[in-house]
Amino acid sequence: MEGKAAIGIDLGTTYSCVAVWREERVEIIPNDNGNNTTPSYVAFTNTRRIIGDDAKNQAPMNPTNTVFVIL
Repeated sequence: MEGKAAIGIDLGTTYSCVAVWREERVEIIPNDNGNNTTPSYVAFTNTRRIIGDDAKNQAPMNPTNTVFVIL
């Protein structure tokens, strides 16, 4: 795959991660908070959707509208 890139996405039950393969190596793509993994959380309010670290952090105050650990 010379000159080409491939993207891998791990949608885990606890954390998710994205990486790219280019120039013969894997590079983990950090999230907006600079972390290599993102908590697999989604929360909803009346006006917006919240994902990852921010959704996990607000979960204790908004458990009814937060989705995580789906089995």
